[in-house]
Amino acid sequence: MTHARTETRTPARPLPIAVLISGSGRSLENLAQRSAQGRLNCEIVLVVSSNPRAAGIGRARRFNLPFVIVDRSAFRDDESFGRAIFDVVRRAGAEVVVMAGFLKFLPVPPEFAGRIINIHPALLPGFGGKGMYGRRVHEAVLASGAAKSGCTVHFADNEYDHGPIILQKSCPVEAGDTPETLAARVFALELEALPEALEMLAKQRGHHQPG
Repeated sequence: MTHARTETRTPARPLPIAVLISGSGRSLENLAQRSAQGRLNCEIVLVVSSNPRAAGIGRARRFNLPFVIVDRSAFRDDESFGRAIFDVVRRAGAEVVVMAGFLKFLPVPPEFAGRIINIHPALLPGFGGKGMYGRRVHEAVLASGAAKSGCTVHFADNEYDHGPIILQKSCPVEAGDTPETLAARVFALELEALPEALEMLAKQRGHHQPG
């Protein structure tokens, strides 16, 4: 008689991430919910808000997530602002930084190249760049007559909405769409795209418990 071998696998260690926000924090809440439910192999070790009045701070509190406020207006330039953010990110032990509705320019330190991801509510390289966020993006898509829109998750570099694309999800632009209806359709895609990209990174980086 032969017996099947049973392999025991070491459970993958959650990928420690820092989530950067400036506004509502809806994407943060999505990641926190999925992580708590065991549907996302990531641990949010820090939330950083560039806005002391961001609604996302309340969401961080509800999920008992550690958070800090690094108010852009308190810094003389992008470089000093970036240093302050990455100081707290390093102390928290985050290995990947997620820009989830983060509206400030953030210089990328060399050590974090390929470790910062951003989600943009359009199909890059179209409809990106400085000042292209929120409603402005969807207005531009509608004004262009584009047949489809969507979202892009990409590695961030030192240009607005630039850097290698990780994944994109698309949806049709429908007759009669307004910026609000298009935004809602795109945001539904964002709720799937960002966790999917993070899972890809967690697997690629081979985060495993020491055994």
